[in-house]
Amino acid sequence: MNQSMSYYSPDELDGLGFASCGSDVLVSRNAAIHRPDRVSIGDHVRIDDFVVLTGGDDALVAIGSYVHIAAHAALFGSAGLVLEDFVGVSGRVSLYSTTDDYGGDVLTNPTVPARFKRVIRAPVVLRRHVVVGAGSVILPGVTIGEGSATGALTLVNRDLEPWGIYVGAPARLLKRRSAGVLELEAELRASDEADA
Repeated sequence: MNQSMSYYSPDELDGLGFASCGSDVLVSRNAAIHRPDRVSIGDHVRIDDFVVLTGGDDALVAIGSYVHIAAHAALFGSAGLVLEDFVGVSGRVSLYSTTDDYGGDVLTNPTVPARFKRVIRAPVVLRRHVVVGAGSVILPGVTIGEGSATGALTLVNRDLEPWGIYVGAPARLLKRRSAGVLELEAELRASDEADA
């Protein structure tokens, strides 16, 4: 199937009812977007096949510009998600802004009435130039600092400092990450302005 058939056209994107949607946005026809009216999307964004994206209840899911969300990623944003510019979310990543309390004192799962459960709700924020490795899991309330990256299968259950490479379960700092992408970002933005 050619690219024009596998992604929604700009007119079709308008019809999906996003809170806002920039230019040069590709959303796969095979992605599941729940509550698009609670999702804002910047420019130059690609959302691939079989992504599940749930808009927020109390806060928007805000996707910046130059963001890629790879196939089979699941972004559950009922308490809010922020993906700033140049974020990359690899395949099979799961971002949770809500989760049940699994401590054993309450019942769990969506079939149980609310009075028998305890739901943990807090937004997730991925700062500029964050890269989330394949299969990683990010839990409610986490902020990943600018320029940080997680290796594949990393569990992020606490905030991560900027410009680090983190691995493991739970995530631990492996080494510092270069900030060279900031120069490339400036060059790209200058090129965008010249083309406008």
